[in-house]
Amino acid sequence: MPGGRLTQQERQQIAQGLTDGLAYAEIARRLDRPTSTVTREVLRNGGPASYRAELAQRATGQRARRRRPAAAPAPAPAPPQDHGRDPEAVRAYEETFTAVLTATGMPRMMSRVMACLYMTDAGSLTAAELVKRLQVSPASVSKAIAFLDSQGMVLRERDERRRERYFVDDDIWYRSMMASVHGTARLVGTAREGVGVLGPGTPAAARLENIARFLDFVSESIARAAEQGRQVLHTKPADDTAE
Repeated sequence: MPGGRLTQQERQQIAQGLTDGLAYAEIARRLDRPTSTVTREVLRNGGPASYRAELAQRATGQRARRRRPAAAPAPAPAPPQDHGRDPEAVRAYEETFTAVLTATGMPRMMSRVMACLYMTDAGSLTAAELVKRLQVSPASVSKAIAFLDSQGMVLRERDERRRERYFVDDDIWYRSMMASVHGTARLVGTAREGVGVLGPGTPAAARLENIARFLDFVSESIARAAEQGRQVLHTKPADDTAE
């Protein structure tokens, strides 16, 4: 039994069969095709009263062209770099940085924006600059910035041209950790509220109390370490090449 698409000759035979008043099953038998193939062909091309072989052939070709996947756009060339940096090496590192941020649980688009901001010497870009660098839509950038802003990971300011700029500073990670500490504190409070609801001494209450004690200890340790280590963020790295 032949397979694949119907040929123009087969479509002409279908049209002739319909003119002769043949049933779909009889037309299919003469073509050595499944009845369902003939039925589908006729119904999708005007029905038995309007079927025309030439029109059906042309419509099938048009549908096939519409289904062809569009060619993937060529990757944008790596932008030129300052300080003699290798553009391709910078691009590869940006992908690595993005992948690591994504592995921490940050959504990929937000990770791409963060990596892009961190890898600019100025540490700031406008929405239009992010769109151009990342080759994404303005809506994608806007959504990513809104998320990062809610997490305390980016700051906003207006430049001299009244454009909103997004930037990262030395305290970004400190603020992010402290935001996490505050979020954990709310979870601790909620867990201890559950102890009272479920009744002290019950297994479920004991489980919640243990969770609260653990998270309380860890969040206090993180807050203390962040405060003590904050000065590192404001200290210039030592120049190992200096004599």
